Amino acid sequence: MDRLKILVVDDESRMRKLVRDFLVKSNFDVLEAEDGEQAVDIFFKEKDIALLVLDVMMPKMDGWQVCREIRSYSKVPIIMLTAKSDERDELQGFQLGVDEYISKPFSPKILVARIEAILRRTNQLTQEKALTCGSIQVDKTAHQVTIDGQDVELSYKEFELLTYFIENKGIALSREKILNNVWNYDYFGDARTIDTHVKKLRSKLGEHGNMIKTIWGMGYKLSEEE
Repeated sequence: MDRLKILVVDDESRMRKLVRDFLVKSNFDVLEAEDGEQAVDIFFKEKDIALLVLDVMMPKMDGWQVCREIRSYSKVPIIMLTAKSDERDELQGFQLGVDEYISKPFSPKILVARIEAILRRTNQLTQEKALTCGSIQVDKTAHQVTIDGQDVELSYKEFELLTYFIENKGIALSREKILNNVWNYDYFGDARTIDTHVKKLRSKLGEHGNMIKTIWGMGYKLSEEE
């Protein structure tokens, strides 16, 4: 399936880059606009945009005007971003047909999760298939891990770490690469946190924890051979 296009509209280039990096990592194509007029031009030129992430406060044409303009032609899902947490703004957004309303500052991962939820709800994003490694099964949509059909309780980061290992099974992964892909913007510090999480993950996987091999002086590798 072709990657879905997301239009990110914000006058702050740093904010656009942050959102774009997380969306690209989640397998979306990203278009950017730095003001409302540019956003409207891109939207009507491209025609196949799946969802808009739209800031409220922008030059030339603000987010509300952009939303009105697009809503007069299209029911494309729209997520509004705002620095305010004003109930009147939120109500105005929903009256204009906004699908989600997120106040800054926000977690990029939560934003991506909401985007994926909206796209699933509008049948644009198919449900992800479960990942498997031996008898371990990871359902990313349900955020659930099972071994031989039995649920395994993992923390959020342990779940992400296991998912990353399975998506890269058989590949030697450095601690730096794991840190960049699993912790990315959420963590700035010592890579030894990975060793701590791997130790806990191995323990929770029981005898299957031996599938996570230590590559001395480098990092880890997940192997289907225990």
